[in-house]
Amino acid sequence: MQACELPSANKADKNLCEILKESKTIVVVGLSPKSHRASNQVAKYMQDKGYKIIPVYPREDEILGEKVYRSLDDIDFEVDIVDIFRKGEDTPPIVEKAVKLPGVKCVFLQEGVTNEKSKEIAQNAGIFYVEDKCLMVEHKRCVNEGLL
Repeated sequence: MQACELPSANKADKNLCEILKESKTIVVVGLSPKSHRASNQVAKYMQDKGYKIIPVYPREDEILGEKVYRSLDDIDFEVDIVDIFRKGEDTPPIVEKAVKLPGVKCVFLQEGVTNEKSKEIAQNAGIFYVEDKCLMVEHKRCVNEGLL
């Protein structure tokens, strides 16, 4: 799967743009160490735009020059966005943990990933929720529309 491409017809979500503007730290669950994988390309793009990337991956010690955490349970510092690269059916327990992280403003399920239970968990916790979109594409939209 390639990193997401920018469809020109869609408008950026102003709420998401505001969150991206205020955010500094993005946890990426399922961040692959392989540079050809979408998770790596999206995280690298966001890192290049000035965001601190926190990889969560079961193996590796370092990805994109950042310390790798094995689980969201190991993160005890403030984060802004949790971007999840996992199958939809695997996301509810991840979202359960994500909404409890200090400072989290947004839970983001990547393009092609949806889950009603995950949506319900995030919304019940009062956390902004996005699914079936690409964080990189949304960032580009916000920039293109002058919202970032």
